[in-house]
Amino acid sequence: MENSLVNHAEPIRKTPMQPAIIIADDHSMIRKGLKLHIQLNLGFTNIEEVASCHELMRELIKKKYTHLILDIILTDGSTLEIIPNIRRVYPELQILVFSMQPAEIYGEALKQYGIQYYLSKTVGDEEIIQVLQKFLQNETLQKRNNTPHPDNPFSSLAPRELEILHYLLKGAGTKEIAEALNLKMNTVSTLKTRIYEKTNAGNMKELMELATLYNVNY
Repeated sequence: MENSLVNHAEPIRKTPMQPAIIIADDHSMIRKGLKLHIQLNLGFTNIEEVASCHELMRELIKKKYTHLILDIILTDGSTLEIIPNIRRVYPELQILVFSMQPAEIYGEALKQYGIQYYLSKTVGDEEIIQVLQKFLQNETLQKRNNTPHPDNPFSSLAPRELEILHYLLKGAGTKEIAEALNLKMNTVSTLKTRIYEKTNAGNMKELMELATLYNVNY
């Protein structure tokens, strides 16, 4: 006789692990909008928000996050200054940059830190959701052409040069930049010279005009 006590229970289905997400942006509406998008469209609810570099570094110490969504410019400075440290201390943290800054400039530079996801704030909601879904599911992006855009004078700047550029556009002098970035003054001077050479700007006025023309915010 066949055993009538055959176990017909359905196999246990594993619930996908919830990513631990932190959003770093200096605009409250952007943070809350992103958070709502992720909660409603992707079903992920483990999300925290910060507005500054200082708050971000403090929060990363307090809790283990899996995914970071951040802007280039926060309330207390450029995240270009803290990204190298974040990559060194939290190598497993996945990073997506969500910014108004041009991708052809900053996106190329950030690839040096292994950051492949760069999303413009100007794209539509549907594309934002698609990119966020791929990012939060740890999908690998197809490799793109790394050749700098020849028409954009800022696209060949290295990450450190972009840091210096941010301070220059704010009107900071060599000494102030050196103190802010903990660099020697002659190093800052050398980097400033490279920026002028790469952008073909003859002076500060021309550099600022180029920044305005190519939507480099500071």
